[in-house]
Amino acid sequence: MSFPVDKKESILAEDNVSSAEGQLDAYNRMPESLRGLSDDEFSAINKKLVRKIDFFILPTIGILYILNYIDRQNLSAAKLQGIMDDLNMTTEQFATSISILFVGYLPFQIPSNLIITKFSRPGMYICGAVAIWGAISACTAAVHSYGQLLAVRAILGAVEAVFFPGAIYYLSAWYTKKELGKRIAGLYIAQQVGNAFGGLFAAAILQLDGHHGIRGWRWLFIIEGCATVGIGIICACIMPEFPHNSRILSPLERDCAVWRLESEAGAAEGTENESVLKGFMKALADPKLLLLIMCNMLSQTQGSIANYFPTLVSSLNFSSTISLLLTAPPYILAGIVYYGLMFWSDRKNLVYPIILMCIAISIPMYIIPMATTNVGARYFSMMILPFASVGPQLLLYKTINLHLARPISKRAAASALVNAIGGTSNIWASYLYFGEPHFYVAFGTLMGAAVLFAITITIYRWLILRENKRLDSGDPVEIAKVVKGGVTEEMVQLGWRYEMY
Repeated sequence: MSFPVDKKESILAEDNVSSAEGQLDAYNRMPESLRGLSDDEFSAINKKLVRKIDFFILPTIGILYILNYIDRQNLSAAKLQGIMDDLNMTTEQFATSISILFVGYLPFQIPSNLIITKFSRPGMYICGAVAIWGAISACTAAVHSYGQLLAVRAILGAVEAVFFPGAIYYLSAWYTKKELGKRIAGLYIAQQVGNAFGGLFAAAILQLDGHHGIRGWRWLFIIEGCATVGIGIICACIMPEFPHNSRILSPLERDCAVWRLESEAGAAEGTENESVLKGFMKALADPKLLLLIMCNMLSQTQGSIANYFPTLVSSLNFSSTISLLLTAPPYILAGIVYYGLMFWSDRKNLVYPIILMCIAISIPMYIIPMATTNVGARYFSMMILPFASVGPQLLLYKTINLHLARPISKRAAASALVNAIGGTSNIWASYLYFGEPHFYVAFGTLMGAAVLFAITITIYRWLILRENKRLDSGDPVEIAKVVKGGVTEEMVQLGWRYEMY
């Protein structure tokens, strides 16, 4: 006897349930409240649910990420307003003050993302960190020496470590594989809004230079840091909990929200009792993790261009204000392209060819500034580089959260490990950006990273296609190898496969 996979299951599981046993198992696991619904009724509830969680989650996460990037990039803007002279810093010391943020940021991501899985209100945890880092960022205005700046930046990085991996994990706790890509794109669009309007806000705030005897760069940290504290407190009252305990959903909507995730991966947030340590060890034992860490390290090497983008634009020899204004259009374009890429990825269920396309676009854009001093050509490359260099990171985070999905603590650990270890490239990459206007060392290194990235992601593709062949074989011995490599028994029963590659 078998049950047909009707619209309720096809919406959620697509083609994952491929056998009669899998269909029966899926039916038995479905909440009783959903079984009696017609296809049209279920579809209406599903659409209403997605609209509701989009309304509450996406604007809130987006605003917080804008603040995250504005606060992080303030130092680059402050460089154009004399912070180096006021604190008697050399070029190398300024590079250290940029990179030391990642010394605090990277190691704290892993414990933070393991802790967040045990919070019944992860939004409160994230927003609390936002308010704290806003206060720390505001304290940058009080520094009077290079050593004090390093101390503040290191502490700022440690607190900011909560946000990005936590936000990615939080989104994956609410959205299915067909929805997650566009939502991650929304997060990165917010990042680009922060980069774009951060420059515009900085240009405006820096006009306060000298008011009440306070330098413009100090006003920058005071105003934007205080704004972050206030907005973080407000957002803490808005962000919902996990699907199974959310107070913004009706009981029927909660059942639907949980089932959406459970039907794809065998479990949903808050329904597993896997220990944090066990999930962490499972992440370390997964052979795919090392390749994803390497991919992210190479991708973030390319993405380090964002940390020095105002410096690159200032090499065009415009005034500091004009340079800040010119940083906005590339980031606005990047936000538009990000959404297009992830919409395409979700619609076609693709990742690998889109990553290769971005890499192919970025390589000639690295060559242009090394080959010419023509302002038009160089600014054209700067218009393209933010989306071509950083775009693959969106697709990697989508891969991490769908290919290393369960158990939940494993996904949280894997996401943090990939971001933390991969992000170490931001530390040493900060020392590459010298020798303007051509920046030969920086762009040469980024080009080499792009080539290695293409090779590594191709090896990853080969690995997961081999795992799919083992799952398709039906051989218990071959399937056992896949389970040992990180797929749970529940995922096998649901007919789960590695997709998008």
